[in-house]
Amino acid sequence: MANNYKITLEYDGSNYSGWQKQKNTKATIQEKLENALSKVNKSKVAVIGSGRTDAGVHAAGQTANFFLDIEIPTYKIPIAINTHLPDDIICYKAEKVAIDFHARYDARGKKYRYRILNSNFNSVFVRNFVYKVHQRLDVDLMRKGAEVFLGTHDFAAFCSAGSSVDSTIREIYSLAINVKPNGEIQIDISGNGFLYNMVRILVGTLIELAKGKRNPADLKEILAGCQRSKAGFTAPAKGLTLLEVFYD
Repeated sequence: MANNYKITLEYDGSNYSGWQKQKNTKATIQEKLENALSKVNKSKVAVIGSGRTDAGVHAAGQTANFFLDIEIPTYKIPIAINTHLPDDIICYKAEKVAIDFHARYDARGKKYRYRILNSNFNSVFVRNFVYKVHQRLDVDLMRKGAEVFLGTHDFAAFCSAGSSVDSTIREIYSLAINVKPNGEIQIDISGNGFLYNMVRILVGTLIELAKGKRNPADLKEILAGCQRSKAGFTAPAKGLTLLEVFYD
């Protein structure tokens, strides 16, 4: 019987069309992983991700599971996979899990980080992982606005068209905004699940608030109205990183 394995990986999403493999597009993370694992397994392997990251989005703690026919010590799996992966995708942890474990359906929540470089100048070292905003942002206003999103709400206004979900109600566990000495603003958000582009729209709305284009009271109205057109812009994918996926 095949064994079920869960892996944790990180990747720079700059050169990929997101997680999910697609036809007639440039490479995806899932495609690269399945190709690597198929070489290890000597036969085709299907990889199930915890969710789909969009084109250009990064991950520091993406999870996935798959079945292998061969017997291989768990500690050797990352080494075997990485041998066949490009340098911008790294598997750093593997564990054997129950045969019915599912990386997506068993996930209980996720944590993301959005990075904004609030500076007149970009940085060659982080330019692929931050959204640069030269206009000074009012971080205190951002923090005040962020409080509106905590808890359970209908986030329909913060979901891009094209999503096919049964419910747009989600719970945000925490939303912390920290400023680094170099002017980088890090927005860490965790919740039980996120809609299509939800984090990036939340961030775009907070940026508009921090620029004085909105006030905190607007955010409550946006949530209550459930209209995408009322919320802010979708912040660029390059600033977003999936940090962690939570399981029981």
